[in-house]
Amino acid sequence: MQGKHHGEYKVPGGKLVVVDLDVVDGALRDVRVAGDFFLEPDEALDAINGALEGAPAETDARGLAARIDAALPAGAVLFGFSSEAVGVTVRRAVAGAQEWTDFDWQIIHEGPQPPALHMALDEVLTAEVAAGRRPPTLRVWEWDRPAVIIGSFQSLRNEVDAQGAERHGVTVVRRISGGGAMFVEPGNTITYSLCVPNSLVQGLTFAESYAYLDDWVLGALGDMGIKAWYKPLNDIATEAGKIAGAAQKRMVSPVGAERSASARGGDGRQAGGAVLHHVTMSYDIDAEKMVQVLRIGKEKLSDKGTTSAKKRVDPLRRQTGLPRDEVIARMIASFRARYGGAMGSVSAQELARAEELAAGKFSSREWLTRVP
Repeated sequence: MQGKHHGEYKVPGGKLVVVDLDVVDGALRDVRVAGDFFLEPDEALDAINGALEGAPAETDARGLAARIDAALPAGAVLFGFSSEAVGVTVRRAVAGAQEWTDFDWQIIHEGPQPPALHMALDEVLTAEVAAGRRPPTLRVWEWDRPAVIIGSFQSLRNEVDAQGAERHGVTVVRRISGGGAMFVEPGNTITYSLCVPNSLVQGLTFAESYAYLDDWVLGALGDMGIKAWYKPLNDIATEAGKIAGAAQKRMVSPVGAERSASARGGDGRQAGGAVLHHVTMSYDIDAEKMVQVLRIGKEKLSDKGTTSAKKRVDPLRRQTGLPRDEVIARMIASFRARYGGAMGSVSAQELARAEELAAGKFSSREWLTRVP
């Protein structure tokens, strides 16, 4: 912790905050806050720097924000950022967090695959990132059949109408992350996973990491004319309704994991654990079928039926007027414009391991019914 530190934090939907500081004898020294935010009056910046000077290096983001709030002159205006955003940036600096552009990203977009294999690929690829054998990865899914994916901790019988799923030919699988049930159909859904090193979200709380990892797709949607925002804890919404939901799983790196350099100017694959952040977006929706398959849909919608379902989830097809393939292409292009990235693929070894997991764990009745 001792020595010089640099941290950056792009406020979701806001501006970039940058902090340079030293840690001397366990305290913050020579703190310099900068960024493309707006701040009035000018002397408020000196007040922010002064408030952080001498703070114990282990102070959390809220504690640092409290120091800043107490020091700001009356009537100070912070636009595009907040005192807590500065606190988060300081925590990221002290923790040695890496930035999106520190990595050589790989982007995977392959052909349609069965639901159990998608579940397995998420586990395998994230484990490979955690072990330092794979660079940070954005993977866009394609579905070969309709499916319901329930969260790791959800009750199968409470979430899925078994007769409705069978009647509509819907495969039911359980994923490794928490959160709610997802109803997906080929052509109607856009799903992607981010498999990233823990170092990318260092200094962020779980809630902050959701917003941070969703920020790129908000920009991509904005490029398509959709004003979207992160809605705590794990939704992406517009004025017209919800368009996406996210879930996460944290993985620790195995003992003795390999290390290999991939980050620009640093060791971007160093073992240290990884985060799986996956998102399902509604391109189109068959609301009538959804409420016949998901019990949760019936509970939340009560007697309002499919009309309410359509209001709850507002599809990208209607909002963009673009074909699904074009939406995906623009999302990938937006990601690459921001952070770079080369198109890649799942390796033969990764696929073999994923197929083994898909046929075993993710197709087993034991896993599916682990919460009956």
